Amino acid sequence: MSTTQDFSGQVPAWCPGCGNFPILKTFRDAMAELGIEPHRVTLVSGIGQAAKFPHYTRGNIFNGLHGRALPVATGIRLANHEMLVLVTTGDGDCYGEGGNHFMAAMRRNVNIKLFVHDNQIYGLTKGQPSPTTGEGMVTKNVPFGVISQQFNPLAVAVAMDCSFAARAFSGDMEHLKGIVKAAVNHKGFTLVDILQPCVSFNKVNTFEWYRQRVYRLGADHDPADRAAAFTKALEWGDRIPLGIIYRNERPTFEERFPVLGGKPLVRQEQFNTAMLERTLAEFR
Repeated sequence: MSTTQDFSGQVPAWCPGCGNFPILKTFRDAMAELGIEPHRVTLVSGIGQAAKFPHYTRGNIFNGLHGRALPVATGIRLANHEMLVLVTTGDGDCYGEGGNHFMAAMRRNVNIKLFVHDNQIYGLTKGQPSPTTGEGMVTKNVPFGVISQQFNPLAVAVAMDCSFAARAFSGDMEHLKGIVKAAVNHKGFTLVDILQPCVSFNKVNTFEWYRQRVYRLGADHDPADRAAAFTKALEWGDRIPLGIIYRNERPTFEERFPVLGGKPLVRQEQFNTAMLERTLAEFR
């Protein structure tokens, strides 16, 4: 059995009080409670404060390019679909630079788990507005306020028929842990948008700001009701719902490939180069 300590990595270099710390602890606790061992997990990230997450854990990791975590994770998952593949990324990394890959992964329904640390700002590069920054917010490099409309990842996820779309808050660790475990146990692509305050550069969306607005979805919400899910996904402002917004069961990307039906590619016999030579000879 794994323990929380088994998933401990380097000492984090995040700012004191950063909302990433509760996410890190919750992740370690969730993995231990699920009985998952570090060597059975691959953590993929791009660039940003959230993307440092894999270095602060133990397991297989790939830290890649800005916005390109999802295609790397897709390749890893297709090569070895027995491996639990998790992506940790930020709102800028995923919804900005990686927006096209975000859409493609939901459409394909690759069985990978996406956790977006959504602090509504670019923290690593000192406070530029991200796609989820509220319209009108003033930042150091946007002194007259953000003029672009705020991106709504959950509404997009429901519209794209994402297999699993949820929201959590790093200030509610017990609820967050339940969402993490539900996402890991779900078969199919999962999006968990985690509201994660940036204490250094976002002075609007603070822990207190969120606590005055977030609420847990009750038993009366049916995640399988797509119309109701879309209504909840659009709810933002005075009230912000937490929980599984939308969930559906549909074939994963991996299940659509017969060659993966028997065993993972990494366990299959080596490619027969003689067959390739014979095929190439036909065109000479």
